[in-house]
Amino acid sequence: MKKHMNHMNEPLSIKEFDRLTDFLESIGVEDISISKIDGYFAALICSPETVLPSQYLSGIFGEDFSFSSTEEAAEIMGLLMRHWNTISTALLKTLSEDDLYLPVLLEDENGIANGNQWAEGFFEGIDRSQEGWQELMEDDEKGGCLIPIMILAHENDSDPMMRPNPISMIDREKLLQTIPESLALIYKYLNPFRQAAVLNPQKIEPTRSYPKIGRNEMCPCGSGKKYKRCCSWMPPTVH
Repeated sequence: MKKHMNHMNEPLSIKEFDRLTDFLESIGVEDISISKIDGYFAALICSPETVLPSQYLSGIFGEDFSFSSTEEAAEIMGLLMRHWNTISTALLKTLSEDDLYLPVLLEDENGIANGNQWAEGFFEGIDRSQEGWQELMEDDEKGGCLIPIMILAHENDSDPMMRPNPISMIDREKLLQTIPESLALIYKYLNPFRQAAVLNPQKIEPTRSYPKIGRNEMCPCGSGKKYKRCCSWMPPTVH
C-alpha cells in the first residue's frame, strides 16, 4: 500500500502526458490541453474554498461526459489525480521552503511557449471558486501577483476592451518568468482562507459530472481505497 501511495505522488512522465492528450482528443474535447488543465488545477488548489471533483471535472470533460468503462475511468482519473498531487505538493512546500512550482507550458507550432492556455485555465479555475478571490484582487499591495496571469489570459480575448497591448517576445518571456513566483504568492495569500474553510466547512451540494461509482468499488482516482472511503466525501487534496 505504501508503494502505491508513493506512486500516486509521482509526477507524470511525458508518455503519460501524451496519453492524457490523446484521450482528450479522442473524446472530442475542444479548447483543452495539458497546459490548460495545469493552470486550472493550480487555481483550484490555491482556491480559498473547497471545490469538489464533482464540481470541477466538467471543466475538463464537459457536462455530459461518461467514461466507457471503469478501467478507463481508473486510468484517466488516476493520471489527473497524480498531476493534481504534484501541483498540490509543490505549492504546499512554498509555505515553508524557498521553492516554486513550474507550470506546464506547451510550445506552439513555432516552438514558442506563449502561456495563454495555462493562464486561461487558471482563470477558469477562479470562476469555479470565486469566493475569497475578490479580496486578493482588491488588495493594492498583493493583488498585483495576478496581473501577469491576467494579461496572458486575455491576450486573445474576443472582447477588444479586455485585450492588453501587444506583447513583445521579450515582455512575454518576462511575464512567463514571473508566473511561478506569482503562483507561490497567491497560494500563500489564500492559505488562511483555506485553513478557515477546513475549520468551518460549509455544506456543498455537488453535481455529479462523471459516471456513478458504487460506494464499495475501488475509487477511480487510483488511491487504492474504496470509493466510500475516498473521493465520495473527501475534498480535493493530496491522496
